[in-house]
Amino acid sequence: MFEKILIANRGEVAVRIIRTA
Repeated sequence: MFEKILIANRGEVAVRIIRTA
């Protein structure tokens, strides 16, 4: 459960960084 949440959070952060850049 925690691992899946961490992976999902990393994916969201990556998408936000890409959109901001």
